[in-house]
Amino acid sequence: MTIDVGRLERELMEMSAEGAPGREFCEAISELAATGRFAQLRDVLPGIVYEELWARYQQDSAAFVASWHMLAQEMRLGFVQHARQRLTSLTRLQQLGGSTNTPAWQEIQRALDGQQNDLLRTAIALELLELVEPAVLRATHLRECVVVTASSEEADRYLDEATRCYFLGLFTACAVMCRSVLEEAIKQKLPGGLARQVNARYRNAATLGNLLHEVNNNLRLTGIDGDFPALANKVNDVGKKAVHQGLMSEDEARECLQNARQALQLLLRD
Repeated sequence: MTIDVGRLERELMEMSAEGAPGREFCEAISELAATGRFAQLRDVLPGIVYEELWARYQQDSAAFVASWHMLAQEMRLGFVQHARQRLTSLTRLQQLGGSTNTPAWQEIQRALDGQQNDLLRTAIALELLELVEPAVLRATHLRECVVVTASSEEADRYLDEATRCYFLGLFTACAVMCRSVLEEAIKQKLPGGLARQVNARYRNAATLGNLLHEVNNNLRLTGIDGDFPALANKVNDVGKKAVHQGLMSEDEARECLQNARQALQLLLRD
């Protein structure tokens, strides 16, 4: 069975257009005004809103009817794009005193969407659908990470997050989480006496670099594979770059994740 992601996107767009928040509201105002039933709006609109609309209707009834009909169409066609803009605005810093030229229909959408959140639901669904095919392709670059001995629940969760970040295109976060995976796995692997020394020396805040220094100095005591430090150092270097120097590329994140997984296999051989 082939899953057509493009078809899912089209169907979602159709459903979204059918249920565009405020579209029926605008069409109802246009219809009531066009058929001489404007007074019925008095019972459903706040007084100040009704008076303002009535004043505009009296100035030019034909233009009033046409403008509200057009407003309904704009909402039907434009609300998905606006929803995605809203989602983006939640993920980035917004400068105080930015653009104030917001179309009136967008404000209506915000008001009518306050409880069901259909706009944001649509935006997030579209964002996730766009991630499907790239995530599938990235997943084909990986194989299962099989180890002889378990590490810890925390290490598994870190690896899970690192891998999912890679799938979803969060490459910098992937590199940072790869470093956390190895930190946790090494702490669980250290012999009790050495672990206590490391905790005391670094006040329970040893970084991956600190841990690798201790491993290098105590390879025989730890029983860790001699090839492990080189791979782990590569992960550490990329992780530090991700934190301090800039955003990671997809290739950098993939290589970092693969190195982390290979390092775990060496670390957890027995």
